[in-house]
Formats: sequence, C-alpha cells, structure tokens
Amino acid sequence: FIGGCSLERHVKNARDNAPAYAYRKIGTDGKKREKGKMSLETVLADEDWDYVSLQQASPFSGMYETYEASLPELIEYVKARLPKKTKLMLHQTWAYASKHSGFKNYNSNQLTMYQAIADAVKKAAKVNRIKIVIPSGTAIQNARTSFIGDHLNRDGYHLDVKVGRYTAACTWFERIFKHNVVGNPYAPEGLDEARKAVAQQAAHAAVKHPYKVTDLSIAN
Repeated sequence: FIGGCSLERHVKNARDNAPAYAYRKIGTDGKKREKGKMSLETVLADEDWDYVSLQQASPFSGMYETYEASLPELIEYVKARLPKKTKLMLHQTWAYASKHSGFKNYNSNQLTMYQAIADAVKKAAKVNRIKIVIPSGTAIQNARTSFIGDHLNRDGYHLDVKVGRYTAACTWFERIFKHNVVGNPYAPEGLDEARKAVAQQAAHAAVKHPYKVTDLSIAN
C-alpha cells in the first residue's frame, strides 16, 4: 500500500527494489495486519498468488499515455516473480464526484472522466493482453443512475464505506468467480435492502458490459 501510487512510481520502486510499501494482509481469521518497509519483490514472493491486480492512480486512470509509459515494464517485472498459473487483472477505477485536484484532467466533468477511464483501460488491457478487467468504475457509474444518485463517495472521490465499497466488492466477486452476484445474501451491516439490490445489479451489469453505462433508473 502507498496511497495514490501511480504506475510510474511502482516501476521506479521496482527498479530500485525500494522498501516503500506497507504490506496489508487479511488472514483467514478476518483480521488485517500491516507490516512496513516492504518491497514489491518481497510481497510477490510471500504467497503462491492466484491473481495479481494492477491499477493506475485515479487522477491518471483515464490517460492512456500513462499506461503506455509504465504498464509494460511493470507487467514484465511482476510476471518474472510469479508462478505461471497466476492471472493478471487490470482494475478500472471510477470517475470522481467532485473536489479532487485530478478532476481538472477531465474538465471537472464526471462523464468525461468515466469515458476516458473506460477507453484507456480497455486499450491498455488489449495491448498488454490482460484478459481480466475489474470494471468497478462502470459499476459505480451504473449505481449513480439509480435512486441513490451521486452519493457513492464519502469525500468526492473515495468510495462511501457502505454502498460504494459494496458495489465495488460485488464487481470483484462476480468478475473473478463468475457467479452472478444478484441475490447474494451477504451485505455489510447497516446496508438496506434497496441499496444492496442496486449495488448487486450495478456490478452484474458492469461485468456484462464493462465499458458502457447501464441505466438502472427504470429498474429502481
């Protein structure tokens, strides 16, 4: 973990074998533990990973040239340190609601930012032959069309800790495990049934159509 870490910074850390990360890990007991001053190499060697997800920092996630500059080298570094069975994924971030200085990269327009992210991630995945894209950004945009509206962020850019995060979690679940998340009984404590249903529908629609918005206003 490094807050807001760009692909460019990951590559620099990889080149320097820099112990620049906090390694956050949730065990089978459900408890999160953190160890500081860890390098990418050390963390990649820690487990027999099934999946590794790569992601551009959100201010640059709709700027394809930033993927082009750093993603191939990062992929090469990671692949050299993983078992052949490990599947690489690319995480699609979401457009901002407001505030963040990086919003100016997209004329402070949410739909402009969303479309830029969708286009950049689609191209980066294709060029770098990454078959699994986690379309969290599309899921969040889908949920915004529902009665919830643009209330999935707690500060204009980080996801709300209940419905926002749950929407993203549903997206990861369905895309990786290929089980339809609609009707799944789990939801975080305090999340009402209506918002739970929107989150699940938004995620399911995003996995089916990862690069376009599905209007949920009629369904809800």
